[in-house]
Amino acid sequence: MNYEIIGNVGHIRFGRPEAANAVNPVFCQELKSVMLEIESDDTVRAVSVTAEGKVFCAGGDLKEFHTAGHDLPGVVAAMLEDLHDAIYKMNQIPKPFVAGVQGAAGGAGMSLVSAFDLVVSGESSKFTMAYTRVGLTPDGTSSYFLARHIGLRRMLDLTLTNRVLSAEEAESWGLVNRVVPDEDIAEATASLAQQLADGAPNAAGVAKTVIYRGYESSLEEAGDFEAKNIVSAAGTNDGQEGIAAFVERRDPNWTGT
Repeated sequence: MNYEIIGNVGHIRFGRPEAANAVNPVFCQELKSVMLEIESDDTVRAVSVTAEGKVFCAGGDLKEFHTAGHDLPGVVAAMLEDLHDAIYKMNQIPKPFVAGVQGAAGGAGMSLVSAFDLVVSGESSKFTMAYTRVGLTPDGTSSYFLARHIGLRRMLDLTLTNRVLSAEEAESWGLVNRVVPDEDIAEATASLAQQLADGAPNAAGVAKTVIYRGYESSLEEAGDFEAKNIVSAAGTNDGQEGIAAFVERRDPNWTGT
């Protein structure tokens, strides 16, 4: 897995195209490590996630799982501890994560797609759960995120029948945010992440936190948490600057304070 920072955007790139970027213990360890690095780096304001090769992520590395034999349950348990920790951390980090999907996202790859904040898909990309096809059950927090994005009935349909969604269907179902020509995936993903990073330094991250928190709260709790955060934002220099820039019809000068 490759990670670099360009300006104020962190760029994660899955780097095992010869194995269709399949998920194995090393993948999960590296993803968790990258999340910890992003969390502690205040210069990174948004994150782009793409992959090398023709496939975004084919899911679990079944060849590697097969060689584990009777040790597989322990291998999977350790692997998922890292993968799920990485996803929990990504969800908690107040920075938007944008994924760009090419080729296919299957199994754990599709679970990962459902966990990102925003998703750009190539027009020929395909999405499938594929777990029960090999006698396994969902992981990667798909039972949480995917069900919320597309609804319970559709989640059951995808999981039990292993039907394959086209990019167009994935967009109409709410799994991806936008579909672009295949050759534009990397550029569109990086551009969207940069757009988010160029906004008010704290607003997007706090807004992400407010939305996720509100989705899991009661009406009153959501309203109170919204009020707390917008009152705080209104007292910042960026909040005052953003309003002034709008009224004065000019670009804002963000300072992050």
